[in-house]
Amino acid sequence: MEPCGGGGRLGELRREAAEYYRGQRVPQRVEEALNALFPLCPADFYGALANYLSTFSKAPVICKLAGRKVLDGVGKPTLEVEIYCTVKNYEKRICSAIMSSHSRIPENASPEITEGDEKERNDTVTTAVEWVNESLNTMLRDLKPTDQCEIDKMLGEYFRKKVEEKKEIQKEEEEEAAPLSSAPSAPSAPSAPSGKKKAAKPGKKTSSTERTFPPTLPPAEPIEPVLCGSLAIGGTSLAVAKAGATINRIPLYLHIALLKYNQDSPKEMTLPRPMITLLNCEKFSPAKLKLVKEVMLIPPAQLSLRQGIERVLDIQKEVMRLLEPSGKVPSPQLADSKKGKAHNTGKKAPPPAVKRVSHLGCLITGWDNLEQPLLLMQTACNNIGLELGTDIYLAINCAAHELMDYVKGKYEILTGTFKSPDEMVDMYVELINKFPSIIALVDPLRKEDRQQWNNICCALGSKCYLIAEDAATNISKLKIDQNMNVPMCSGVVLKYINQTKVSDLIEFTGLLDGQRHITILGSPDGESSDDSLVDLAVGLGARFIKLGGLSRGERVTKYNRLLAIEEELAKNRTLRSEANFEFPDFSEETQPGEKGSDIIPPPEQDSLPPQLSQPALQVHSLPAQLPDNSTLT
Repeated sequence: MEPCGGGGRLGELRREAAEYYRGQRVPQRVEEALNALFPLCPADFYGALANYLSTFSKAPVICKLAGRKVLDGVGKPTLEVEIYCTVKNYEKRICSAIMSSHSRIPENASPEITEGDEKERNDTVTTAVEWVNESLNTMLRDLKPTDQCEIDKMLGEYFRKKVEEKKEIQKEEEEEAAPLSSAPSAPSAPSAPSGKKKAAKPGKKTSSTERTFPPTLPPAEPIEPVLCGSLAIGGTSLAVAKAGATINRIPLYLHIALLKYNQDSPKEMTLPRPMITLLNCEKFSPAKLKLVKEVMLIPPAQLSLRQGIERVLDIQKEVMRLLEPSGKVPSPQLADSKKGKAHNTGKKAPPPAVKRVSHLGCLITGWDNLEQPLLLMQTACNNIGLELGTDIYLAINCAAHELMDYVKGKYEILTGTFKSPDEMVDMYVELINKFPSIIALVDPLRKEDRQQWNNICCALGSKCYLIAEDAATNISKLKIDQNMNVPMCSGVVLKYINQTKVSDLIEFTGLLDGQRHITILGSPDGESSDDSLVDLAVGLGARFIKLGGLSRGERVTKYNRLLAIEEELAKNRTLRSEANFEFPDFSEETQPGEKGSDIIPPPEQDSLPPQLSQPALQVHSLPAQLPDNSTLT
């Protein structure tokens, strides 16, 4: 009886196994595989069999998120997010993304402010790591990393709940503090303010901060507070995009382009032109010049990226030679004469200038007036046989929002020299007329001076790009809040920081494309070694990319990635040559007014754009000559 019973159990198992394999279509799949592989007689038969059968495996899903605190390019703490997926029944690390840190603390901030910023940065990174390892890890488990839109919506909803929780906590704290503030206080405490108003300085009759503003000067918009932990949203969204590209075995830039253009592969792609920072002017040094934060070079469109970067390196080498302690800063008379002879008529350059490199990866210099750095560029180009405005172009990051003296209601462009917003417009008109090689001005005015933005666009919009950077720092705020729009301008610099999601960039660049305004992807001050920003810029069809200088590893890594993409597209014959610089015609734009001065209409909340009316890429099919990512094999 024992053998009979054992045989019955074995027969039952055989029947169950046969049913299971038939349900999985194993006999049919194996037969198809054997028939397909026999004519090929592969050298590694079992490897070929495994590859054939792997096409029927389940799509990878997220099984774990891992967040950790790492350091960015300037030694500040930031967030890294790793994504693990279940691939063919195994847990596998797919990719990681490191967020860049962005600080709006001025360079000359007091030690107390700097210390407070460092503590806040540590707190936000610590909280972000907790979010990733706990809530987001659970929330995104078993989701496909290729479902970028759905995951970004979940991340957005999670962030909104965190914002609401923060508001509730603040409200409770204020309610608890209200009885204490209304209670009778000691005689020594009546002069103490509630904490929201600054005490008046001795000798001034001003009773409130509003009275310090001239009647015609709009006050600065309050800085949008950054929610502690917001890095987790941006880091996770970017990591999901990288994981989706890896699983689809395509480069990240192509994955982003497919997301933006509704899964239609672009037949050709253009590359963003680099705005390469050559000089970083010391705005808070003993030197007089405060207006210029960065002097940037833009290679002409007819050059390849490699040729353009090599040309900038040649100019940089000549500038360094001119800035040696024995060198002389060119005088206006020397530059205007164009004789190319070395005369000792200029002032000596600051000896330490050439020895210092900024966190932006460029030379740090100090100047007495606005013309000096521009004349230096002109002299350096002349010395190596190049012509500004033809062989290379200039762009100036003015960062004017850092220069406003709110007591005087004017910009301090030089030490002790002030100009009103209207006078700033006149100064820029004169500058561009004198130096037509300048084709871009970044943040020439505060974002609050909307009327002056309108005026400068009408006066110079046909000659150079007027670009807003400070106004577009908080992309999520621009997208959600209908009252938050940038002033009239040629385009904006977008930065991937804090709670920014990949879907936010896709939507926002789609709006800019539809309005015929240019997009610049910008590198934050605290850049990381992650080169995803370059792929984002290429995939989104950005016109320019602003990465800083050609020094410091975290910045050179991105230039190398840009060069690699150029080689890849050229090899695949999908690289489209870029047209010459074209400036928007503001005469066709809405005339300045209460609402029409903003270039970006209020978008619907959490809505991704349908097919764009004027895509920057020709949408057809892309040849399948793409690098095979072996991460999943």
